[in-house]
Amino acid sequence: MASRGRRIGVGVGVAVVVVAAIGGFLLWRVFGGSAPPPVSLSSLDLPSVAASSGGSPASLDGTWTINTSTTLSDGSGTFAGYRIDEQLANVGANTAVGRTSQVSGSMTIDGTKITALNVSVDMTGLESDDSRRDNQLRERGLETDRFPTATFELTKPIDVGSTPKQGQQVRLEATGTFTLHGVTKPVTVPITAVWSGDLVAATASFDVALADYGIDPPTGFFVLSIADSGTVEMRLLFTQG
Repeated sequence: MASRGRRIGVGVGVAVVVVAAIGGFLLWRVFGGSAPPPVSLSSLDLPSVAASSGGSPASLDGTWTINTSTTLSDGSGTFAGYRIDEQLANVGANTAVGRTSQVSGSMTIDGTKITALNVSVDMTGLESDDSRRDNQLRERGLETDRFPTATFELTKPIDVGSTPKQGQQVRLEATGTFTLHGVTKPVTVPITAVWSGDLVAATASFDVALADYGIDPPTGFFVLSIADSGTVEMRLLFTQG
């Protein structure tokens, strides 16, 4: 009887381990997985998608409007979103990434200076790899139902120094105000930009502390913890006019 009891105990133990392993795999499939790489221009074939029937503008001077209809060689176009680390039950570390293409705004260039830049993001359009995370953020964390819009507004002209050539990437810093979760803070945002055909493409990535914007990290049974800070990512495509 004792031997039979030990066999049963071992069998139960193995079953528990198997169930836990399967459960961990399913959680990884649901909440984890491979996050998209950080925003970048380096791997994109910009010239092949930038040319239009109207030809390239001869000058960068004027107003450029955010374009949400053009897609690049990676299959996506203009977007804004977040990247943040989280700890998941039975899974461990995971990087959550949510993005939306619902972005609007414009940029004004005068000679070698960017004199105006504004970006508005409809946060209700954020999508990650799991709709349950997205639904949580409507009422918790980012609370996009209460605070549907995030914005950036340039407060100091950006001096490019000289007019860039077509295809030349330039690295700039944009000083302005960033509004998130109903809170506005001054920020300095690093930008990488390139003029290619009839497009100006720009990427921006900067860290924000959740507490600075009054955001309480949402946690639950599966999401054990979320990092105190996250990264705001943007890729913006501009067309003139």
